[in-house]
Amino acid sequence: MESYLPIIWAAIIGLAVAMYVILDGFDLGVGILFPFAGSERDRDQMMNSVAPFWDGNETWLVLGGGGMMVAFPLGYSIILPALYVPVIVMLLALVFRGVAFEFRWIGVTSKRHWTFAFAAGSALAAFCQGLVLGGLIQGIDVKNGAFAGSTFDFATPFAVLCGLGLVAGYALLGATWLVMKTEGPVAEHSRRQAKLLLFVVLAFLAIVSVWTPIAFERIADRWFSLPNILFFWWVPAATLLAAFAAWRWPREQT
Repeated sequence: MESYLPIIWAAIIGLAVAMYVILDGFDLGVGILFPFAGSERDRDQMMNSVAPFWDGNETWLVLGGGGMMVAFPLGYSIILPALYVPVIVMLLALVFRGVAFEFRWIGVTSKRHWTFAFAAGSALAAFCQGLVLGGLIQGIDVKNGAFAGSTFDFATPFAVLCGLGLVAGYALLGATWLVMKTEGPVAEHSRRQAKLLLFVVLAFLAIVSVWTPIAFERIADRWFSLPNILFFWWVPAATLLAAFAAWRWPREQT
């Protein structure tokens, strides 16, 4: 049984990360779309749509991080020092965003400041998560079982591209959420945003998908060698199918 524990824990952590991206992704996306709302009343409606869910969604992040520390302490001890800066900035942004979420309702004279804080915290948290993803993809310098790089090794154009792509992806999730959960001008505006953001996200996906195997030979070997390619071919097909569904679905909601 012990030989299966790493696989089981990897599945649990993978599930936690996927659930976090999907669930907290849509409420981060709502925050990212805040500056583009037509009025404060529209922003109130947007925030009300995620109010019952947003704090619960973030618990998946705790499960993923805590599970990594418990199940894979060596990996945790290597990854965290390599990505201290984006991880800490992300956590601070999430805290600041949570404070802004609560104080925006009661800060009558300072409402616009809390609105800015909520939007900025959402965008910054999403961008830092993309930096973490980019840093993991491009690799971490390890020697003798410990991180051997510098503090800002993660800060590369590739990681920045991943950060911007994740911001766009979360914005798309937020727009589709608002199409489902709101009515009137907010839903109509979100429907138009979703169509535009879908093309932006697809552009980022295409650039990252081409850049990754070109820049990182080890990934190209895994993607395009047999038998790996037999397991991976369905990923772009599923992406195109999901993109088509995302394009058709908002139109069918009218």
